[in-house]
Amino acid sequence: MVRANGAVSLRELARVVQTSEVTVRRDVRALEAEGLLDRRHGGAVLPGGFTRESGFPQKSHLATAEKTAIADLAAGLVEEGEAIVVGAGTTTQELARRLARVPGLTVVTNSLLVAQALAHANRVEVVMTGGTLRGSNYALVGSGAEQSLQGLRVSKAFLSGSGLTAERGLSTSNMLSASVDRALVQAAAEVVVLADHTKLGTDTMFQTVPTDVITRLVTDEPPAHDDRAATELQALADQGVQIAVAGTSGGGATGGDAVQAGRQPRRDVPLPGPRRGQVPGGPQLRSATVLGESPTGERARVADLRRR
Repeated sequence: MVRANGAVSLRELARVVQTSEVTVRRDVRALEAEGLLDRRHGGAVLPGGFTRESGFPQKSHLATAEKTAIADLAAGLVEEGEAIVVGAGTTTQELARRLARVPGLTVVTNSLLVAQALAHANRVEVVMTGGTLRGSNYALVGSGAEQSLQGLRVSKAFLSGSGLTAERGLSTSNMLSASVDRALVQAAAEVVVLADHTKLGTDTMFQTVPTDVITRLVTDEPPAHDDRAATELQALADQGVQIAVAGTSGGGATGGDAVQAGRQPRRDVPLPGPRRGQVPGGPQLRSATVLGESPTGERARVADLRRR
């Protein structure tokens, strides 16, 4: 499965071979010892280290239920008539399919997949960057893409990536993709990261969005045994990131829980426009329930995720 798809999640492996994730994790560890694959948080990939990046066909089969739930919840952050930017990725592609129903929306993107998902939306205007096509993920990159974003101003940027840690923020394995993502961030007042639990605690070669710049993280609920993901969520919340957790029961999201960071974001990192949490009357998560704004409440929420 790893050879065919480039990457697989432990959850998907357990479902296919009809066994427990504990058994799958043990077998994956044995395969890694033989040099046949590399373990990653929540899954396994072909050997390659920090610089390896799976192409679109491989990514599209990984954590599909989680991406659907994340996209459902993230779509609730977008208001009618807004102007936003949406980066490349399979999770942002899922988001774009839901944005087709938002009237008066303007979407700026460097992703052919995002543009395709919105191509037939009657009341959505799609603006594409210039640049050179990167075929592995159907994205426009390079100086042409970055220059076309200069002078642009939108309310939100929705981005995905290869890994997310509290220490370095969002990262990716490709230098050109990272550079365009940074340009997308500079155009937005708020930055929303879409990342499933398999990316939490994973670090890759090129940093795209430092933790201080991330306004919100929309993710799925990590498995009960996944202490590492729960710990990473707590660390992100402690650094001022607002966290929304989407449920995946029944194959899709029926709601989510939002963890509002109790600490104020640090102010030593310049941001384009208002800092997160400082936009009067800003949109709230429509399908999320705020559990409380105190640090104690956040720790209780993450501790509950860990126990479950």
